[in-house]
Parts: sequence; C-alpha cells; structure tokens
Amino acid sequence: MSNDVNIQITDRDGVTHCVLAPTDMALNLMEVVRLFELAPEGTVGVCGGMAMCASCQCYIESNHELTEKLEDEDAMLSEAFNVKSTSRLGCQIQITNELEGLKIQLAPEA
Repeated sequence: MSNDVNIQITDRDGVTHCVLAPTDMALNLMEVVRLFELAPEGTVGVCGGMAMCASCQCYIESNHELTEKLEDEDAMLSEAFNVKSTSRLGCQIQITNELEGLKIQLAPEA
C-alpha cells in the first residue's frame, strides 16, 4: 500500500498543481497546501488548523466521500466569505488513502 496519494489542487491564481501527499505523517489538507507552498505564506492556516479562521477554505471538486463536518467547521463556514455547497476547511480533512485522486480549489482570500 502506497504512503502517498495524488491530489489535484487549484491555487488562488487558477493554476492546478498535482501533488503527492503523504498519508503516513498525520497531515491535513491545509498542511499539504502549506508544505507545497501553494499559497503565499501567512494566507492559509492562519489559526494553525483550529477551524477558527477559514483561511484554508477550499472547494471539493471531486466526488470523494469525506468525513462529516463537525460543529466547529460548520460554524466557521457559516461566517466565512465565498462559501459554496462544496466548501470545507482544509484543516479538518486528514490525508488518508481514501483521498486518492481528490480535486480541490482554494477559495479566494477573504
């Protein structure tokens, strides 16, 4: 079993990046965006991944079945800008083998 999954991330400039995200490091999607420097430093994960800022909001563009939104994530998204029905906080999505082929787009910076 591979320790990496392919994830397609479209950054805020509309450029699509195909990254290999490790599944064995307990990373979340926000941390992968930061690891691969797909957004300017200080613009993603401002709260450190606590679901308190929505700076890591992204739009899920593939049909992956993700974990259900918890109350904190749902509350933060209810106050965020540019929210769509497919919006999720990247900090709340753990990188697992089930995310192979995931496609996301980073939401515009608020």
